[in-house]
Amino acid sequence: MPIEIKMPALSPTMEEGTLAKWLVKEGDKVSSGDIMAEIETDKATMEFEAVDEGTIVSIAVPEGSEGVKVGTVIAVLAGEDEDASAPAPKPAAVAKTEAAPALVPVAAPVPVVAQAPKGDRIVASPLAKRIAEQKGVDLKAVRGSGPGGRIVKADVEGAQPGTAPAAVVAPTAAAPVAPVPDFGIPYEAEKLNNVRKTIARRLTEAKQTIPHIYLTVDVRLDALLKLRGELNAALEADGIKLSVNDLLIKALAKALIRVPKCNVSFAGDELRKFARADISVAVAAPSGLITPIIVDAAGKGVGQISTEMKALADKAREGKLMPHEYQGGTASLSNLGMFGIKQFEAVINPPQGMILAVGAGEKRPFVVDGALGVATVMSATGSFDHRAIDGADGAQLMQAFQDLVEKPLGLVA
Repeated sequence: MPIEIKMPALSPTMEEGTLAKWLVKEGDKVSSGDIMAEIETDKATMEFEAVDEGTIVSIAVPEGSEGVKVGTVIAVLAGEDEDASAPAPKPAAVAKTEAAPALVPVAAPVPVVAQAPKGDRIVASPLAKRIAEQKGVDLKAVRGSGPGGRIVKADVEGAQPGTAPAAVVAPTAAAPVAPVPDFGIPYEAEKLNNVRKTIARRLTEAKQTIPHIYLTVDVRLDALLKLRGELNAALEADGIKLSVNDLLIKALAKALIRVPKCNVSFAGDELRKFARADISVAVAAPSGLITPIIVDAAGKGVGQISTEMKALADKAREGKLMPHEYQGGTASLSNLGMFGIKQFEAVINPPQGMILAVGAGEKRPFVVDGALGVATVMSATGSFDHRAIDGADGAQLMQAFQDLVEKPLGLVA
């Protein structure tokens, strides 16, 4: 019987995708693990691999198609023992996004959960099994997004070793957007890509459902800048050049470890308290904002943070981040200081409990040791989920962050 190949859910937030490019054509034979297509998700462009062996009978969705819903049949595969020339069942037509009413909210897709066959047999592609073995991932705890719930490469790469995946929470349906009247002003309409649509939905959800509380401190940077210069001189032979942001990532992570009541996430009827600080760092990419993660930033040296951050930022701008590199995180850092922004309040990145917004360091009149002087000062504002974090606990975190930046030897100890 011909096998229907469906648009997979390559990330927990993916509702639809763009079939950017086919790497196979009708009549081609494929084996399990072969790359068949490139799919643009709500975060990045990812490769889609075959999970069965056979011959491509028909391609139902041409490359370049946008708004292909998760679960839509995109191609049909004839098995090894089947006649590839026999007519295949006609797959469901792909709905054209242009025909969808602009004001009707789309229901969230039902996530595909791997169904356990009789016995203890795990249904997974050979490539997924190999990656799982290398990463130490328990396939019994992985959700499969392939046909029939089969586990594929993308599922395993997004899983953490030895842990069960977080439950997929259906996104809150967005309120209908009121039509914008045309006042006769000349304009050019630019269609939103998947990343921008996801940003709009998640930020709207965050502001509507999360009670934000904002706390700001002024932080002296002089000692940190001096230490950065000394570290860069010492690390020059290793080809490492620390940025101020690298040191701030470390400072936020250590502050979260010192004040664990802020390293939490509100999850309905429970509060999740994290054992390590994974820092999501806001990066501006051509397709939109994305937040690659420095895992266990408090436990890493500043040189390692710098190297990882540079590699992740490059991949983010090229749209090549893998799901496990941007999904998760326990808190976020957003830095607009390079644009001369003095202070701002960032929107929390759910399901995280806080985000730190830092502005530019500038020379300001400042009281130092009881006397008025001039210091390099930066304003930092923490946005906290008030359902999970009390104001006093948030203030302690801001104080710990300030102390680590003003006495920066604690960052390299």
